[in-house]
Amino acid sequence: MPELKEKNTGKTNAKNVFKPVRDDQPQQDWMQGSGGGSKGKFPGFLVIMMLGLISIFVFQRFFSAPENPEITYNQYRTVLEKDLVTDITVKTYADRSAMLNGKLKSPSQLELKNNSFLQTDRFSVTIPAFTNEQADLLAAKGVQITVEEGSDGIGTILMLFAPWIIFGLVYFFMFRRISQQNGGATKNMFNFGKSRAKMVTEFDVKITFKDVAGVDEAVEELKETVEFLTNPEKFQKIGGKIPKGVLLLGSPGTGKTLLAKAIAGEAKVPFFSISGADFVEMFVGVGAARVRDLFEQAKKNAPCIVFIDEIDAVGRSRGAGLGGGHDEREQTLNQLLVEMDGFTTSDNVILIAATNRPDVLDTALLRPGRFDRQITIDKPDIRGREAILAIHTRKTPLAEDVDITVLAKSTPGFSGADLANLVNEAALLASRKNKERIDSADFEQARDKVLMGPERKSMFLSDEQKKLTAYHEAGHVLVAANTKGSDPIHKVTIIPRGRSLGLTAYLPLEDRYTQDRQYLLAMITYALGGRVAEELVFDEITTGAANDIERATDIARRMVRQWGMSDKLGPINYSDGHKEVFLGKDYSHIREYSEETAMQIDNEVRKIIIDCMDNARTILSEKKELLHRLADTLIEKETLNAGEIDAIIGTA
Repeated sequence: MPELKEKNTGKTNAKNVFKPVRDDQPQQDWMQGSGGGSKGKFPGFLVIMMLGLISIFVFQRFFSAPENPEITYNQYRTVLEKDLVTDITVKTYADRSAMLNGKLKSPSQLELKNNSFLQTDRFSVTIPAFTNEQADLLAAKGVQITVEEGSDGIGTILMLFAPWIIFGLVYFFMFRRISQQNGGATKNMFNFGKSRAKMVTEFDVKITFKDVAGVDEAVEELKETVEFLTNPEKFQKIGGKIPKGVLLLGSPGTGKTLLAKAIAGEAKVPFFSISGADFVEMFVGVGAARVRDLFEQAKKNAPCIVFIDEIDAVGRSRGAGLGGGHDEREQTLNQLLVEMDGFTTSDNVILIAATNRPDVLDTALLRPGRFDRQITIDKPDIRGREAILAIHTRKTPLAEDVDITVLAKSTPGFSGADLANLVNEAALLASRKNKERIDSADFEQARDKVLMGPERKSMFLSDEQKKLTAYHEAGHVLVAANTKGSDPIHKVTIIPRGRSLGLTAYLPLEDRYTQDRQYLLAMITYALGGRVAEELVFDEITTGAANDIERATDIARRMVRQWGMSDKLGPINYSDGHKEVFLGKDYSHIREYSEETAMQIDNEVRKIIIDCMDNARTILSEKKELLHRLADTLIEKETLNAGEIDAIIGTA
């Protein structure tokens, strides 16, 4: 049975899967003639005509011989000075060059352009220009002059039509070919106002809700949305209405686009997929035109689902851009708002959008009646991570020592994309070692790579630099181990990873949904432990603690300004509520508190940092011997895991 292929048909650029083309049908070639019935192809007779004209021009210009033997310009000057010329016919051309055909008084031996010699009384020569001075010189020597207007023949015609030929070639060979390679995204170069949405069905997408895990609530909501279209009578008989829009909110990597693909695989209706950036073009008004065309396509193919990925590209708050109401993005958003109000529940069209920046979306876009449902997709918990790992490892050979449950417990805070990357990195490490199965050591190494970055073993560190780095990391470990409320240490290394000379990795025992004051102070304290260790041992500070200070200051400032954890300032939010103009919020940037309050905020932040730093100094001063032992072991082994760290600390 011949295989079925897709074919682009119709007015829009949607990928229409309902009109198959058989493999045994002859394929049209771009060189096919106008009678071949291939609409939009480059006519073959025009190609043949252009090639013929170019061939004639090249032959006439470079291969056709002149009427008389062509001599060199120096030879022409010689016969002219000897008064051997009787008459000359001058042919001038449009580019001011001239061809001189002359006759000698008697046959003479002349040097031709090919360096050969010929006994003749006729000659021709090409000169850059024939001026009045040259004509006067020839007339003074008694030479009879005849002037004719020369013509390039077919070359002149080609010069006249060259711009049109070039334009045609650019059009057919660039715009046509590019649009065909893009799957029919544009019918022609003037078709910018057409939507670039691709229409797919369950035959095109193999992903279903069975391939999605860790977001059970979102799956249930979207299953109901699909059922609205497939069985609307179930809801309409008790007065229920189909929701117009569903907005998927969540951090990057949590599976928003994957859910959309699953909807495409589950729905038995046409599914239009487009990115928010596809609406915006360099031409004014194109975005609004594409929005109109998208909804026209959707209404013609109803019931259907329209999915807009990264809708924040066109849905940012209005009034923020410097172009005011004439801004192209705002025109696109206005048209989107109108279209979402324009179609009714009877149209059986549901709009699904995804974004990781809900804070910048326009409030008119989020109101009920446009996006009736907002589904938040969070990072998975331990059960979700276990289910996601089970999906990603179902086609992967695992060793007997791999426990998915233990692996899920050791990856708190990982998103679905992080877990997929973890499994892939483990598979690459196992294949690099020529293993037939992935074991727990591969997953451990892959997790360290994801958490801490790749190792840079080729980077050379001097003994002094290595010692300084060891004490810095040992300070982090020792302070974290003796600070109440801190996360346990997972691993510490002085092998450069990523952009760090050394790294201490912390691994929470459980998922944290809120953070208390004790935990935040512990984070600041062990972040400053490395700098304190440098001061105590070397009586010097370095730039190695720059990132630690930045993180500690950020946490302390958030504690004071946003989370109300300052006893002196109280539970008041002092953060700037206004955003920058290009983030899609208010144009102004106003601080809503006085200078005195700003000084108090700075003093409170400084007090938190100094108190935590003093606490770290007290811990390391009391356990200085243990600090030396831990640093010496780290210099020797370069990497210590949690068990080795506990063994060293437990002997103190």
